[in-house]
Amino acid sequence: MSSLRMMIAVLAVALVVSFVVPKAEAAPYAAFVMDARTGDILHESDADRRLHPASLTKMMTLYLTFEAVKAGRLGLDQRVTISRHVAAKPASKMGYRAGQKVRIRDLIRAAAIKSANDAAAALAEAVGGSESAFAEIMTRRARELGMANTRFLNASGLTQSGQYSTARDMAILGRALFYDHPQYYNLFSRISTPASGRTIHNTNRRFLNAYRGADGIKTGYTSAAGFNLVASAERGQERIIAVVFGGKSTPWRNQRAAELLDLGFSKAPSRADYISTATLIRRVSAGGGETRVASASTAARAVAAAAPEASPPPPARPGDEGTAPASLLAQAGELLVPSAAASETPPQEYTRLSPRRSPWPRIRPGSELAFAPAPTLRNEVVSDWSVQLGIFAKEETAIAELASAALGVRGLAAAGRDVDRFTLSGKPAWRAQLTGFDRPGALAACAAIQAQGRDCVPVESAGR
Repeated sequence: MSSLRMMIAVLAVALVVSFVVPKAEAAPYAAFVMDARTGDILHESDADRRLHPASLTKMMTLYLTFEAVKAGRLGLDQRVTISRHVAAKPASKMGYRAGQKVRIRDLIRAAAIKSANDAAAALAEAVGGSESAFAEIMTRRARELGMANTRFLNASGLTQSGQYSTARDMAILGRALFYDHPQYYNLFSRISTPASGRTIHNTNRRFLNAYRGADGIKTGYTSAAGFNLVASAERGQERIIAVVFGGKSTPWRNQRAAELLDLGFSKAPSRADYISTATLIRRVSAGGGETRVASASTAARAVAAAAPEASPPPPARPGDEGTAPASLLAQAGELLVPSAAASETPPQEYTRLSPRRSPWPRIRPGSELAFAPAPTLRNEVVSDWSVQLGIFAKEETAIAELASAALGVRGLAAAGRDVDRFTLSGKPAWRAQLTGFDRPGALAACAAIQAQGRDCVPVESAGR
């Protein structure tokens, strides 16, 4: 009898709880699909509804950081001091301590790959002085890019009343990030990367591993936003950007993003000419209604005159029309210092990354072969190593030499590419390095490069 009474009591409590505790409502769903080359809309669903962007916000944080590095206001190896405000950020985070000094390079990696809130806030303070001042810059830049329904209040995407964006606006931002800063875009496709003395893993790695051609861009989740994703993929000459807001779970969001990308590829033409964001805005403002573009909003038209021209896509890489030449040095004549004579790190004014692979066009899926490094030595500490190819008088030559080496040696197409600017004998010079190796991998890669008659030297990356 007592057992029966207990069962009745339990059922009564459960019934009361079901009435008292409301069910969590799902975040609103929105979606948008764009042909990244032209900005043409391929699909939209509630694309202008203002919603919580969550960590998609970090795309703008990184966009502005890349601009600051490009302008020389920040250096990738510059160290910034972590403030109490940054250290107090909630997870996801790296766990930086107040007073700790961290390289801009590592903060970028942590924000892009791990989606670390403390890293994003530290970048905001480095660029804008304070996170609130940086948020104002973010919103102003969003307007200039044609993001008419976006307002930023923090650098990380943590839920804050009054901060919002839309699926359309985030597609515009993803496109701008890809085309305006292609030298950094490879970050978003890395499954893992070293940062601040440890290896961090990509929050988007499941989707990157599952969808053919996927190479970015950013995930986001909060209880208010749901599971968000800006996904980009390339197949052949086609590049599609798809945005999902309000996903029900990570698997659901990834599946929906895959469906949207498939839809985009089915609708996009095989060939299309690249059009800058600013050109799209100006075309619409001039009444060019023959092209239905993502930035066709009233607010975007109002800032057309102020919108800066986006960087055009890089030229075709050496070897896209045939076999890559053994070296570009004989053609360029711009080698200042052979790599072996320049292994010491010169003093830097600022640094700039070059692309791991040229995003337009890139090597076709399936054509890259794995590079087999030498076996790791027992008890050896794995660190961040590079293969230095030399120092050049022109940045374009350094970039071209990296591309030539990566294409000319089997398996190196996936290596990172860094071009660092510094002063040599009072004149600007550019040091070219293939990056992302451990020590045995760097030794093996350099040996393969030298077997083709090129000069190189393995170096341990500075600041590690």
